[in-house]
Amino acid sequence: MNTDKLIELGFYTLPAVVTGLVALYMFKYFYKNDEQKRRYSLMKENQKQALPIKLQAYERLALLLERINPTKLLLRIAPLNDDKNEYQQLLVRHIEQEYEHNITQQIYVSDECWTMIVTAKNTIIQNIRKTALSPEVVNSDKLRETILKDLFEGESATNIALAFLKSELKEFL
Repeated sequence: MNTDKLIELGFYTLPAVVTGLVALYMFKYFYKNDEQKRRYSLMKENQKQALPIKLQAYERLALLLERINPTKLLLRIAPLNDDKNEYQQLLVRHIEQEYEHNITQQIYVSDECWTMIVTAKNTIIQNIRKTALSPEVVNSDKLRETILKDLFEGESATNIALAFLKSELKEFL
């Protein structure tokens, strides 16, 4: 008789346990799905707000690369006198000012992109300094001429960095 009651109790509790487990599984699935929807919605809202800021950062970095491009830099900044060292320092100072003005944009681009921009800046500065040390360069006009001549022989570091910036932006969009 005791076993009959246990079997009867088992018949009553087994459906209740199965129903409870199914309900628990459904609630977990519903909660997980709802959580994913909220995350997706939040991410989409953040992206909506961040996209214009990121695009502005890419624009500013493209402008930085254009402004430190030696060809444009030499046309924009004329020598104050014939001293090549003074002109070299003036050019480097302008490049550094442009860089410092845009240094905060690094948080909006990838590390590889920022490294390309820093490398371009450093390469340009190094080329200016190396050219100024050349014995053939005797004054600021000759420095300008030699830098421009060297640029025509090879591709500018700013053009390479700008191409990388554009390709990263295309991947982003």
